Amino acid sequence: MRVLVTGGAGYIGSHAVLELLEAGHQVVVLDNLCNGSAEALTRVESLAGKPLAFCQGDVRDRALLDALFADHAIEAVMHFAGLKAVGESVERPLAYYDNNVHGTLVLCQAMAAAGVYRLVFSSSATVYGAGAPVPYVETLPRGTTANPYGTSKAMVETLLEDLQVADPRWSVVLLRYFNPIGAHPSGRIGEDPRGIPNNLMPFISQVAVGRREALEIFGSDYPTRDGTCERDYLHVVDLAQGHLLALERAGSPGVHVYNLGSGRACSVLKMVETFQRVTGRAVAYRFASRRAGDLPAFWADAGKAERELGWKARRGLDEMVADTWRWQSANPEGY
Repeated sequence: MRVLVTGGAGYIGSHAVLELLEAGHQVVVLDNLCNGSAEALTRVESLAGKPLAFCQGDVRDRALLDALFADHAIEAVMHFAGLKAVGESVERPLAYYDNNVHGTLVLCQAMAAAGVYRLVFSSSATVYGAGAPVPYVETLPRGTTANPYGTSKAMVETLLEDLQVADPRWSVVLLRYFNPIGAHPSGRIGEDPRGIPNNLMPFISQVAVGRREALEIFGSDYPTRDGTCERDYLHVVDLAQGHLLALERAGSPGVHVYNLGSGRACSVLKMVETFQRVTGRAVAYRFASRRAGDLPAFWADAGKAERELGWKARRGLDEMVADTWRWQSANPEGY
């Protein structure tokens, strides 16, 4: 199958592109490189032993999208492109609605014009909202989201559901991620955030490799086992493999929703302790005030993905940490 991957030069996108190539698909990547790296794609080609087509451009550029669909006979789309930092979304909400919501709208218009109706969308567990009971299960309604990033994902989900009702030719899979970490076991591709990391694991690994002085832990008084936030972490390779299974599911019309998570919660302090034990590297940390938009604890019920897709998170926390450190120690400054 010939698949367009928007945001395919980013952290999750590049791992998904590698899985697609290894599974025999042809891949076209569209990425404006605001959060991605062309070097990541070069390494993906090397790992897969297969070429891909790369276009540097923006998903909001309708003329560019029309040309891509015309030139490459695209059959399906994996849509990762978008801004993704919770804190930044609070400071720059218009940028998040423009990139994430408007970008998806333009993409869907171009898909429809090209007669392409198979879409796998990179959504988020944040759509469940602050008041949702844990573990999160797909039958829960979308809740009151805690930040513009989460709101943008919920808005896109609604857009895609409305689109599919209006035109039953659409086959859409909404993948609600929890917290992907880790890297490809080769150590060749991994998470390389721009500037100060917004996510826990790259911050920990950058402290361990000497790029950062200390990890800031936002809040020590949450109603959790050790007072720090608890999240559901899964290996990025498990997540990428879930996209391949979702692509097959997207062959049947409708809107299909799946949680992709491990089903287990791990606290920030537990993650620091695990990293130090697995790698033998010390990680300095200090506590700071709570961060706006953070919830105390949430994790997935991923049973539906296992039943319907045959997917589950197979790699444990130690493997996630070991693969993160292999990537970070081999690439101390990233790409």
